[in-house]
Amino acid sequence: MARRRPNFNKTLRSLIRDIAAKMPEFGHVKAGRILVVAGEARRASRGTVKPLCFRGGKSTDRTGRRKPIIRIRGKRMLYCVTLRPLFFRGSTAQARVETVIHELFHLSRRFDGTLHSGRRHAVLGRNFSRKLKPLVRRYLKLCPPELLAAMAHSGEVSILQWLERPGPAYHPGSPRRVRKVYTEDQLYSGVARMVTPKVRLSRDTSARSKVH
Repeated sequence: MARRRPNFNKTLRSLIRDIAAKMPEFGHVKAGRILVVAGEARRASRGTVKPLCFRGGKSTDRTGRRKPIIRIRGKRMLYCVTLRPLFFRGSTAQARVETVIHELFHLSRRFDGTLHSGRRHAVLGRNFSRKLKPLVRRYLKLCPPELLAAMAHSGEVSILQWLERPGPAYHPGSPRRVRKVYTEDQLYSGVARMVTPKVRLSRDTSARSKVH
């Protein structure tokens, strides 16, 4: 009997919940309101996050533009995180955890479907990494071994992907046809192959392991 592919969406939900529970800086994050999908390559990016609302969790801004609504199991999603091929191929477990924390770091502390205006790369520049790295190091010390092992998986996993990807904000009444609400019907459980580099032991570690 063939082995079932691990459900990577389940792994990611558990990871995000654990980060929110153990890191005060992410206590506002609710895993159930974040949709995670696998997507196409975008330069050297490993992941991106898309805000699904305007300020205050609204679907419409002052100019009348509307954002498509995404509902999964009847619950409205506030953010969509897209994991790129480089996340799955050639990343260590620690690097994958860092990618997830990186995207969560962009979210507004109001958790209203918008991004934190002060945590954009264009605003922080090199300071972005200086602020992010200590958080990553601290969480990796707290991350449960079973979660880190799941992030180190090599082989095929199942993960949600778009059949029909939501477009940008639009003006109601525009001549082009626009889908206003996206649900599970526009998603499917696809296959991604994870390739995780083996961690090389240092000479000192290797020597110690030979001592009985």
